[in-house]
Amino acid sequence: MLFYDLAALGAAGCWALSSIIGATPSRQLGSFGFTRIRLSLLTLLLGSIALASGGWQGLSSSQLALLAASGLTGIFLGDTLMFAAMNLIGPRRTGLLFATHSVFSVCLGVMLLSETLSLAAAAGSVLVFAGVLAAIAFGRRDNPQHHWEHSHGLKAGVALALGAALCQALGTLLAKPVMAAGIDPIAANGLRIAISCAAHWLLWFSGNRHARLQSPLQPRLFGQTVLNGLVGQGVGMTLVMLALKGGNVASVGMLSAMTPVLILPMLWAVMGQRPPALAWLGAAASVAGSMLIVLR
Repeated sequence: MLFYDLAALGAAGCWALSSIIGATPSRQLGSFGFTRIRLSLLTLLLGSIALASGGWQGLSSSQLALLAASGLTGIFLGDTLMFAAMNLIGPRRTGLLFATHSVFSVCLGVMLLSETLSLAAAAGSVLVFAGVLAAIAFGRRDNPQHHWEHSHGLKAGVALALGAALCQALGTLLAKPVMAAGIDPIAANGLRIAISCAAHWLLWFSGNRHARLQSPLQPRLFGQTVLNGLVGQGVGMTLVMLALKGGNVASVGMLSAMTPVLILPMLWAVMGQRPPALAWLGAAASVAGSMLIVLR
């Protein structure tokens, strides 16, 4: 179990880094256009790897359907809503709200998959979530504010981020039975991304104005978009698929929710503002909680 828990924590680190990388290109290109470009590149990359390794062989029609539903829910809807929220309320606030996917994951895993948590794991889950809330709630200093801290629509941003969290939890839940059967995680993630990418292109071909690029795709923005996709979806989501092979949905959800804590030192480096002591206290609580889950 330790290996799968570490994979979930690794995914959290990848998502934290990708949030920093993607904040600028997502805001300039628009969440739909930004997501379409990154998914197109990842479809080619992961699809080629899966074809070369034969990872897609042996997938049944029911497993394909589950992975397709997981991709449409967790990536097409979840990722797009998350970056739309980030464009409105910034990566820190979005991270706080998106961390609620861990709570959704625990509830769905217990209700629909009859998963159980030990007392230590349950206590660890509470510590992780409380630490995440504290780390982000107290994770900024009032002055001066970086432009990422400016809100361009608080209510809409909150709704979008919570919607993204729910979609992420549902996507994880749908993928769990397939991954538990031993499917190659790269192939599974590649298929989810390919389905999501196709949905984005269909939206673009329909002429929907939200699907258009909001600004020209300059080389710098293209490079940031590529890097964001490789780190966040390419490595991060593959680690989640790997974690689901041996871990339960509740634990994977809680450990991957460490993203807002891991993003603190990254935001410090980018913004040049040291987070307050209460933010670090929250981070320490989350680390302690993750240790209880990992060592359960």
